[in-house]
Amino acid sequence: MAKKKFNPLDFEALLNDINADFPMVQVLDEEGKVVDADLMPDLTDDELVDLMSRMVWARVLDQRSTALNRQGRLGFYAPTAGQEASQLASHFAMEKEDVLLPGYRDVPQLIQHGLSLTKAFLWSRGHAEGNKYPEDLHALPPQIIIGAQYVQAAGVALGLKKRGKKNVAFTYTGDGGSSQGDFYEGINFAGAYKANAVFYIQNNGYAISTPRELQTAAKTLAQKGVAAGIPSIQVDGMDALAVYAVSKAARDWAANGNGPVLIETMTFRYGPHTLSGDDPTRYRSKETEDIWVKRDPLTRFRNYLTEKGLWSEEKEEELIEAAKEEIKQAIKEADAVPKQKVSDFLKNMYEEAPQTIKEQIAIYEAKESN
Repeated sequence: MAKKKFNPLDFEALLNDINADFPMVQVLDEEGKVVDADLMPDLTDDELVDLMSRMVWARVLDQRSTALNRQGRLGFYAPTAGQEASQLASHFAMEKEDVLLPGYRDVPQLIQHGLSLTKAFLWSRGHAEGNKYPEDLHALPPQIIIGAQYVQAAGVALGLKKRGKKNVAFTYTGDGGSSQGDFYEGINFAGAYKANAVFYIQNNGYAISTPRELQTAAKTLAQKGVAAGIPSIQVDGMDALAVYAVSKAARDWAANGNGPVLIETMTFRYGPHTLSGDDPTRYRSKETEDIWVKRDPLTRFRNYLTEKGLWSEEKEEELIEAAKEEIKQAIKEADAVPKQKVSDFLKNMYEEAPQTIKEQIAIYEAKESN
């Protein structure tokens, strides 16, 4: 039978082609049962337990950080509960010398990459010490400007490639970030130069209160990478094993000089966008939240590990108590750091302060010494 001639003016056909399916990669279902053994990552029992331990730690960190914020002991905070698999399982695929360029919700990965918890708390408070990283920490401070980390990651990734490094730049944004100009510029630049980068879109359904369907008509966010000529994939962001499998394959691809990969993780944040006044009950229904609670990444992975005899309630309680103690000690250390002064802000602003600033520094130092 003769093939139907393509009509370039058949916009409905064009639209259907553009919206080609990007099937979602999944290894574990909501009950923690294996649904695709072929994609099961090659992790030892110890590594599986380590990954789950990090996710439990992240959930405790979120709970305690929320409490500390409400007590006035932390500044800016963006909740992470629900995104543990998306964040920690993707980071689990990173090497120590890979470069992490996080968004403001990606502090858990940053701490796991080597940032002290004390410095993370200081960053939340806006303290300059929270941005002073040791030389062996291959990361930038969390980016507040939506999507800006994508442009930075493209540059870092190209730098790694030009220096002949097998390391990769990892960066994250949310579904709202994929609507920003920096997002497109970053993936386009990295794609054009085949830079060593893995880009994540953590699609939690809402950019603050704006639902994903009001941000873009694209059927998936993963397909946005097609225009940049880079491999793009959608993964169940509540499935730790699927996120790790995809991330490991993407890292290997990028490290071997094949160019970047764009990964969309389908996930959900249980809390508000930030603790700065957002109220998710105004734009999300309880029915929607209940659906995602059933997909909880900790519950799913816990069921899988328990079935394998690798996890227990007692083990998890020990980890929770250890995490609480670690957080308690870190906030105590953050409290002990000298408070910032206006003169410090002025000194930090310039490498060589102009005369007018020097005069202001002198004025504030005189006031601060009294």
